[in-house]
Amino acid sequence: MNPLNRRAFLKQSALATLSALPALRLGAAGAAEKATLGVIGFRGRGGALLRGFLDIPEVEVAYLCDVDGGVLARGVEQVEKARGRRPQAVEDFRRILDDKAVDAIVLGTPDHWHAIPAILACQAGKHVYVEKPASHNIREGQLMLQAARKHKRAVQVGCQSRSGRHFAEAMEYLRTGALGKVTFARAWESTKQGPIGYPKDCDPPPGVNYDLWLGPAPLRPFNPARFHGSWRWFFDYGTGDLGNDGVHRIDFARRALAAAFEGQGMRLPDWPQAVSASGGKYVFDDAQEWPDTLLVAWDYPGATLVYEMRVWNNYPMEGEPEGAAVYGTNGYVVIGNRRWRAFGPGGEPLEKGTSSANDEHDAAHKRNFLECIKTGQLPDFDIAEGHISSSMCHMGNTAWRVGRKLRFDPASHAYAGDPEANRFLTRDYRKPWALPEV
Repeated sequence: MNPLNRRAFLKQSALATLSALPALRLGAAGAAEKATLGVIGFRGRGGALLRGFLDIPEVEVAYLCDVDGGVLARGVEQVEKARGRRPQAVEDFRRILDDKAVDAIVLGTPDHWHAIPAILACQAGKHVYVEKPASHNIREGQLMLQAARKHKRAVQVGCQSRSGRHFAEAMEYLRTGALGKVTFARAWESTKQGPIGYPKDCDPPPGVNYDLWLGPAPLRPFNPARFHGSWRWFFDYGTGDLGNDGVHRIDFARRALAAAFEGQGMRLPDWPQAVSASGGKYVFDDAQEWPDTLLVAWDYPGATLVYEMRVWNNYPMEGEPEGAAVYGTNGYVVIGNRRWRAFGPGGEPLEKGTSSANDEHDAAHKRNFLECIKTGQLPDFDIAEGHISSSMCHMGNTAWRVGRKLRFDPASHAYAGDPEANRFLTRDYRKPWALPEV
C-alpha cells in the first residue's frame, strides 16, 4: 500500500471508531446547537482557554471548577459579564461529570491533573479538550487513548499548530518531495524564562484546597514555587519546558519529517526506536528540578529528530526564536509559529507560505473540537497523535534523568531491558486517587 493510500485508510478506520458520537443538543429555542462545557482549571493557560471558548457563540459555559476560591470567583464574574448568566462554581471536578447536560470538559489543569479527569470524563460520556502535554507520563497517555476509543469520545490535545493554515501549507510542500532525500529534523526552543528563587514552605493561601490541588502527587508542604505557574518546573507536577513549550515544536518537527518521508514514497514510523538526552541546570540557581539547557535526539530508521532547549536566552535559530526545520539533499524547510520558508541547498530562498497568527490557530483548534463533537470526526490533534508527541517529551525527560540512551519498544510501550527507565513510565498515585481502569 503506498503512503497516501495508507494514510487515507487509517483516517477512514479512525473515523469509524467514532461513528456513533451523538450530535449536540439543540438550544432552548431549538434554533441553534449549543455545546455545554465545564472548564476545569482556568488560571494561566486555562484562562486563555476559557476566554477563547467564551468568544464562540455556540458555547455554553455551565460550570467552572478550580481549587483556588479566588480564581473561581473571578472566573464566575468573567463568564457572567460575557454571557449575562452565572455558571455553577465547583471545587471538585467530579460534580461536573455527574451532570448529563454537560457535553464536554476543558482541562487547563497542571500536567499531573490531566489523565484522571480526562479518563473519567470519557467514561461519563463527555468529550475532552486537554492542554498539552496530554499526560504526565506514558502510561497515562495510553489509558487516555483507550478511554477515548472505548467510549467513542473526541479528545483534542492543545497543540494549536495542528489547526494552523501555514503549518498545513508547509506539510503539503514537503509531501511534493522537493527536498529530495530527508534524514534530519530539528526543533528548538529559546523563549526566555527566569529563575524562581528558593522560597520557604508556608501555609497555603486562604481559599485554596491544597490537598485537592496535589491530588495524585506526593504529599508535601505548600511552597509558592511549586504552585501557580511555576509548578511545571517540578517532577511531581510538570514535565519541564520539554513538555511545556517543547511539545509544540517537537510535534510539528515530527509532522514535517513524516510529510517529507511521504514525499520520498516512504513512511516515518509513529514511534522513534531510541532516545538520548544531555543537559542540566547550568544557568538558574533556584528550586527548579528540570534542566534549563537540554539536547534530545530521537532515532528513527533512516532519520534523526533533534530538539534543543535554552530557556535562559532568546537567541533565534534559522531566524525563528522557536520552531522546527527539516533538511534534505535538495534544500530545507523552516517552520516558525507564524510562517514557513523553503531554501535551496545553498541557502537561496525558494518558497514561502502565507503567514498566520497564533490566535488564529487557537480559535480554529477550539472550533475544530466543537465540530468533531457534532460530526464524529477525529480532532485535528486527536489523542492518538497527542499521545505520541507527549510521550516523546516523556522519553526525552527519562533519558535525561537516567543519563543514557534508551531503546523504546512501541509494542510494549516500554524501554528494552531497562528497569530503571521503566519506572518513569508511570508514577505512584497518592490515595485515594488512582488511574481509572479502562
